Amino acid sequence: MIRRGLLWLSLCFAATCTYAQSKQYKVINIGFYNLENFYDTTHQAGVNDYEFLPQGQKRYTGEVYLDKVKNLAGVIKEIGTDISPEGLTILGVAEIETRGVLEDLTQHPLLKERGYDIIHYNSPDARGVDVGLLYNPRHFTVEHSAALPVELPADASGSRHKTRDVLWVKGNLDGQTLHVLVNHWPSRLGGEAASAHLRAIAANVCRHLIDSLYEQDPAANVVVMGDLNDNPTNESVTKVLKAGGNPEKLKKGELFNPWVSYYNKGIGTLAYQDAWALFDQIIISQNLLSKKEGQFRFYKANIFKREDMIQTTGRYKGYPKRTYDFDNYAGGFSDHFPTYISLIKAIE
Repeated sequence: MIRRGLLWLSLCFAATCTYAQSKQYKVINIGFYNLENFYDTTHQAGVNDYEFLPQGQKRYTGEVYLDKVKNLAGVIKEIGTDISPEGLTILGVAEIETRGVLEDLTQHPLLKERGYDIIHYNSPDARGVDVGLLYNPRHFTVEHSAALPVELPADASGSRHKTRDVLWVKGNLDGQTLHVLVNHWPSRLGGEAASAHLRAIAANVCRHLIDSLYEQDPAANVVVMGDLNDNPTNESVTKVLKAGGNPEKLKKGELFNPWVSYYNKGIGTLAYQDAWALFDQIIISQNLLSKKEGQFRFYKANIFKREDMIQTTGRYKGYPKRTYDFDNYAGGFSDHFPTYISLIKAIE
């Protein structure tokens, strides 16, 4: 039973679960959503956004833009409300062009009452897409934020591909320090194997920061989220980021990835050529698995999808219902499903 943001769970205290006792918990939901080409309708100097202009190839008009804002706001409003009526406290986002699109999103009537604040930095990405963070200041107070550059090597022609920065936000989550890293790692353009080293570079940016945080505080609370363009079992995640799916086998400093079990069951957040991938992950430090008194701990992970977010016809049947079917506006949401995790803290 859920009341005013509190969660009642029946917990077994005997090894044989012969009796149970109800406890009350505070719930915090943390999500990630790739908003799929969430552009505004005006040209940004130095950015290849011509496709997403009113006169562009996709005829990305003000009407289309406002419809996309409404669709995304409707989804974000509902994420996590199965656990807590307050929904998401923190949401990392990817594929946004400007802070302005996030302002329009958070001020939409469907979301305005949440009072989300925004953290955003412009990235050097050639297409102009960035990552960002929405957060509810009633529960999360930002103390520091920074854009961590991901420096990629030059290719054979000598040109240097520019990609998204990693967004680092440090804040206070109802009395508990939390570090959030929002990612959108380099794509698989050119093939998975040929581009794997680029995602490893992005993963190492995260790992380097995490290691420095652990040096200051071995019990640091860290959440790494994003569209990693790799699955939970790829080496960028398992070897570089050092994240695994079995909490009992994690070594000191390694991270817990709750999405391994989903992926091993064939469950994903996006699909390509009839195969599911799980690129949209939220990974946590081991301290968030601890049942220490007075602190938040991991409860569960979910992929959010409603029936209207699933394509029911055509070549993408069963896939996430995307904004465009090639150059035709499809009235959808995103080509990714959002993910979220729930943290709980016992109320004594």
